[in-house]
Amino acid sequence: MGALPQTLHFRAAFANNRIRVAELSIKSGPIRPGRITMARAIERYFNVALFLLVLTGFGMLASTGNLDLPAVFLVGLALLVRGYQLATRREFVIRESWTTYLTLIYVVVYFADYFFVSGSFLTATIHLVLFLIVARLFSLQRPRDHYLLAVLSFLMVLASAVLTVGSTFLFAFAGFLMVAVVTFVLMEMRHAVAETPAIAHDARTPAPHRQMAYGLLAIAPALMLLILAGSFLIFFFLPRVSSRYLTAYAPSSDVSTGFSDRLQLGRIGQIQQSSAVVMHIEVDHDTQGLYDLKWRGVALNAFDGRVWSNTFASRPLPASASGTYRLGPPASIAAPGRSIHYRVLMEPLGTNVFFLAEKPHSLTGNYRAIATDAAGAVYNLDLDHPINRYEAESILPDVDASALRLAPNAEPEGAAPYLKLPPLDLRVSQLAERITVSLPSNYDKALALEQYLRTHFGYTLELPRARPQDPLANFLFERKQGHCEYFASSMAVMLRTLGIPSRIVNGFRTGEFNDLTGQYVIRANNAHSWVEAYFPDVGWISFDPTPAASAPPHTSWSRFQLYLDAAASFWREWIINYDAGHQRSLGKDAATNTRRFVDDARLWIERQHRMLLRYARRTHNHIASFPAEWLGGGGALAAVLLILLNFRPLLHAIRARRLRAHPGDAPRESATLWYERMVVRLARRGWRKSPAQTPADFVAAIQEPVLKTKVARFTRYYESARFGRSVEAAETLPQLFEEIAAGERHGSNRKPSPADD
Repeated sequence: MGALPQTLHFRAAFANNRIRVAELSIKSGPIRPGRITMARAIERYFNVALFLLVLTGFGMLASTGNLDLPAVFLVGLALLVRGYQLATRREFVIRESWTTYLTLIYVVVYFADYFFVSGSFLTATIHLVLFLIVARLFSLQRPRDHYLLAVLSFLMVLASAVLTVGSTFLFAFAGFLMVAVVTFVLMEMRHAVAETPAIAHDARTPAPHRQMAYGLLAIAPALMLLILAGSFLIFFFLPRVSSRYLTAYAPSSDVSTGFSDRLQLGRIGQIQQSSAVVMHIEVDHDTQGLYDLKWRGVALNAFDGRVWSNTFASRPLPASASGTYRLGPPASIAAPGRSIHYRVLMEPLGTNVFFLAEKPHSLTGNYRAIATDAAGAVYNLDLDHPINRYEAESILPDVDASALRLAPNAEPEGAAPYLKLPPLDLRVSQLAERITVSLPSNYDKALALEQYLRTHFGYTLELPRARPQDPLANFLFERKQGHCEYFASSMAVMLRTLGIPSRIVNGFRTGEFNDLTGQYVIRANNAHSWVEAYFPDVGWISFDPTPAASAPPHTSWSRFQLYLDAAASFWREWIINYDAGHQRSLGKDAATNTRRFVDDARLWIERQHRMLLRYARRTHNHIASFPAEWLGGGGALAAVLLILLNFRPLLHAIRARRLRAHPGDAPRESATLWYERMVVRLARRGWRKSPAQTPADFVAAIQEPVLKTKVARFTRYYESARFGRSVEAAETLPQLFEEIAAGERHGSNRKPSPADD
């Protein structure tokens, strides 16, 4: 009895389902296999494309190197699980109510992340976007969820654009764009299939999902290329008013901390551990890398035994109408030396220091305010235009050793900030005295200290695990090896113990020269510290006590890196830093090149015209002087040209004549030639062979008995020679042809014409 209610319930449910199917059939027509197959294919392709869109966006964000490791691991694990679900077609969907609760909880986590964990608006916002992506990946239930996931993927791409300026972003973005095209095409197809009537499927045609896959693979790259092409046209030709929309949220580089007004010993050594490119420098008229310069950043005067600092205030500099700032005395009264002009393209380091060659004279760039201090450092005060590209001119001084040796050894006025010393180990001053005891001039003493440090100590980037109490004494008397900061600091301190004003300078040495771009590639490992000493009546002179490092070997990999650097340099110059100035330069170059091309083409045409006129005059005079020779030569040339133009027909005619004379040499070819000749001869007599007729049909069509007999015999011998390769039959064909031709000459066997009637 208990089974009866269950049976009735099952029958009622089955009836209800039949009613629903009937209603659906009335509304949208019968449900056919074609519609079901197409809908399933679109749904699966759409889910895969949406997953790839998220995966590509996250890959771009993770490749910047600015995403923390826990976020990369957790989101990567979630994407791996989602990919496994799609591959195995197993779905795990989080309830919408759970997603809402988790989102509300994460709002609190977001503020905690911003204020207490990351401390960065951009980093906390990226974490929020990643959380929303993971939550939506496992709760896709409504169309708005798909749209939201696509928007969040684009936000990841936007964040990666803020966090990196590398040239690889273009290729990654092209991949993301292609996946986005496929995703939105499938999104529209999915929406259309849900609202259209049933689609019939012909079993004779390929499966619809395969056709759709081929179509998507064909149209997505084409649309991606068209979008990129249109974007480039808009990018290069529309006016640019700013290039700093979100760069304020970009994290600063670690390199910037090494070029501030305060520097702890060992910081430059940490920077030198990296090989990242920090700037490119192009010197006018230098195509071979002839210069070995130091690029001056910040000079530091105060030392407390561990930390160097700059105690001088900066003062703003006036700008000219052209945007040029004068940094030194006019060239007419400056110290004698060689003037160089150079352009600097700096990576986003987060520093406001301009790096310039020694004795800078002027600086030009799109900066509304710059300043300098008493130590010669130049700073950018324009917060809306971070340092990226500038031009400068420096006067490289000529060092006059004689004048330096004649400089007074007395302490100059106002030199107190450059002579102040912290409490030192007594061995430091004793070492300085022992090295310079027999030298008369301060310049010779400075040279002696420089040479002593270069030859008695080793260079290493290995930093001590524990910071010693007295870093300089540890370097000079115990460790006896270190990097440039220790060499420069030791020399500067020892100079001060001798009463010679000194300071250290932080900047970069000239790096590798890229002959592909004509630029010096300056990397973080080119960071350097050196010493400047002051001599009365002469000024500040540079010394470098650090031992020279061995040049890296040139390998195929280093050459390949130069090609990559050339591409990255082009990207930075013409994409990242592209502005109105670049547009004007591009337009000016295009106009100049167009005018040059037109002028060159016009000059070439004029030269060719004059040359042709001269040649025509010489030819006319020569012909007038020797008419007979020219007529004979012209006739011979015409004959040669005629033979050359008809060379192949002549060869064919000669070969055909030889085969007709000796048919036994090639029975098949000669049989064909004689049969064609026979057909032509009969056509003259009115018996034309149709291309559709076989030789036997042609014989049957001839109505003259005598001629028909001769042609039939000729045809038998032709077939024997052509298909049986009979030499005897081939040699008989000329005789049979003569018999047919003889009948024509005697006027017999001619096809009747209407005139005979």
